[in-house]
Amino acid sequence: MTGRDGGADLHPVGNTPVVILVRPQLADNIGACARAMANGGLFHMRLVAPRDGWPQEKAWRTASGADRLLDAATVHPTVAAAVADLHHVFATCPRPRHIVKPVMTARGAAAELREICARDLRVGLLFGPERAGLDNDDMAQADALIRYPLDPRFMSLNLAQAVLVMAYEWWMAEDSTTPRTLMTNESAVATKGELDNFMTHLVAELDASGFLRNLPKRPGMVRNIQHLFQRGEVTTQELRTLHGIVTELSLGRRQRGRTEDLG
Repeated sequence: MTGRDGGADLHPVGNTPVVILVRPQLADNIGACARAMANGGLFHMRLVAPRDGWPQEKAWRTASGADRLLDAATVHPTVAAAVADLHHVFATCPRPRHIVKPVMTARGAAAELREICARDLRVGLLFGPERAGLDNDDMAQADALIRYPLDPRFMSLNLAQAVLVMAYEWWMAEDSTTPRTLMTNESAVATKGELDNFMTHLVAELDASGFLRNLPKRPGMVRNIQHLFQRGEVTTQELRTLHGIVTELSLGRRQRGRTEDLG
């Protein structure tokens, strides 16, 4: 192939599943599948009898930099030939079939894939043609089927989407990313002492402005304000901004001559 710059620095990391595209019809879809695989740390692609032959320049154009996956892709005449060196094969199957095999969700399959790969066994994932999916002969090569639990009213996925779901679940099966975090950029979450310092500043100015002049209600109002700032993880930068706001409001009040005791 010509006109490619090599793309991202992608290479296999450990023992990962082989993605097998059976009779893919469009080069654009093959490239999009490579892109989806790269998102989830999958590298090995095999093509079974691609309709328009291989290689095809369009695939590299739609891979968005996942060039090395396409460079390393191999072509096989049949599903049997593509899976001959594998120990296990899972097949994606969007529609019910009269076949007796274990059926797993993508998440369940990913867990099994991890366990199989951890034992140094080679495993493949079969994805069928865009128009009709895998036929019964294709699925006869598989140990188990994978069916995605989507909205039964609309379960239509294109080929790259189907690959991306499995790539994502494979990646997430061992991902350690914290489910929820606070992005503070160059700031940090404020300490309770810093919050208390701000509250002292704020309450003093609220007293001076007359906002807290209703003495019976004052304790409850102060508590409500305190709850507001204690409820979330306020950053030090946000506190500095709030200090500045309160200071400027106080200066403006004094410049207008409203420094008298309004209580």
